[in-house]
Amino acid sequence: MPFVRPSAPRSMRGSGSRRSKNAHSSVKHTKNSDESKLIFVLGGARSGKSSFALQQGKVKSPRAFLATAEPLDAEMARRIQKHQESRGRRWRTFEIPTQLAEWFTEQGGNYSSVVVDCLTLWLNNLLREKVRPRQVPSQVRKLLKAIRACPSQVVMVSNELGLGLVPGDAASREFRDVAGRINQLIAAEADQVYFLVSGLPLRLK
Repeated sequence: MPFVRPSAPRSMRGSGSRRSKNAHSSVKHTKNSDESKLIFVLGGARSGKSSFALQQGKVKSPRAFLATAEPLDAEMARRIQKHQESRGRRWRTFEIPTQLAEWFTEQGGNYSSVVVDCLTLWLNNLLREKVRPRQVPSQVRKLLKAIRACPSQVVMVSNELGLGLVPGDAASREFRDVAGRINQLIAAEADQVYFLVSGLPLRLK
């Protein structure tokens, strides 16, 4: 895929349930329902983040799984099929490369639990569709607003790309920077944030 870069593991200790008071706190939206809940799961490649997200999503039904990956080659197609088989039949899967906010607006209210996996591929797809990097934060705010309008539990998965070496080319550095901004915006809004390291979840918020 054109922009996707390897991600690094996520660790750190939680700081309680209070939302972070950082520069991105202004994107927070008021919940429309006490049932609205946003869980954000971060981690590196093979850190266990997807499995943990599915565990969190199993607590309610009916369930929807929003897959942002596209089978652009045979190896990716095999990965997607393997993930589908591992989820089982109790999940209804939707392939949504870019239109996540629109899906939540149109169908989010039909499901008690929704897992979105993953936001890093979503970013890659947006950039491939010629969305400019500076426009991405507004796309994130639109998505968060649509999520908060649904009386559902939503679990969002993303890669932490900022713990490795600085990428050697400008395009990769820009992708890493935009991914980091997305993660900060969502973490500021989320009710719970987890960081996965070697299959072990550490609660940050």
